Amino acid sequence: MRYFLEIAYKGTGYVGWQVQPNGVSVQQKVDDALQTILRDDIYCLGCGRTDAGVHAEQFFLHFDTDKIFPDNFILRINTFLPQGIAVKKLIPVHEKAHARFDATMRAYEYRVTFEKNAFLNELLLYRHIDDLDFGLMHQACEIVKKYNDFPSFCKSKQGSKTTIVNIKELYWRKEGELSILYVSADRFLRGMVRLMVGAMIQIGKHKMTLEEFDNGIKNKERFKMAMSAPAHGLFLIKVNYPYIV
Repeated sequence: MRYFLEIAYKGTGYVGWQVQPNGVSVQQKVDDALQTILRDDIYCLGCGRTDAGVHAEQFFLHFDTDKIFPDNFILRINTFLPQGIAVKKLIPVHEKAHARFDATMRAYEYRVTFEKNAFLNELLLYRHIDDLDFGLMHQACEIVKKYNDFPSFCKSKQGSKTTIVNIKELYWRKEGELSILYVSADRFLRGMVRLMVGAMIQIGKHKMTLEEFDNGIKNKERFKMAMSAPAHGLFLIKVNYPYIV
């Protein structure tokens, strides 16, 4: 039988979702918990790869097992998992369902605060309010939406056969003391959202013009002035599948 798990996690202290030799991953913790509870050699496959320090409010993974789940499975696995990883739902799916390849939409938020917060410093990018021109950053969103090929926002072409991404929504919004970039697409390139935000921050600081931004995307060039935005402000917030409501 194949199953999906819906989970959420705080990425602080992890090398990302996927198992890596240089540190502890979220996948390693989930695999260990499943193997302990079900007494089976279980290895999960996730809906994507989040970088070290990136968070997920909704993340799906799949695994196969013939074992019987205990009635209190969700409670038990959450007891085994660290505080920063939470299992929300177990979903039986068809045998060819795939957490990565079947996803039809993913949505991310990048969260910036202008008020120093002693309790959320690992979850928000803190900047001075007069440091960024959000009028220009709104215009940058409109420029991005003109295109669908983004080598400029690809950290590495390794594992990517194409740099085509069909962006569905992209905008900045205010929410209390937060400014949030929301972006949804059919897929994302490695490091894409952080590189996009990094470029927009340079625009907001008047260190890159909108014309330079537009030309860079059009000519498929990496931006000399832009750096990847810090990982701790980025959240995967939604993943859609045709067979999960």
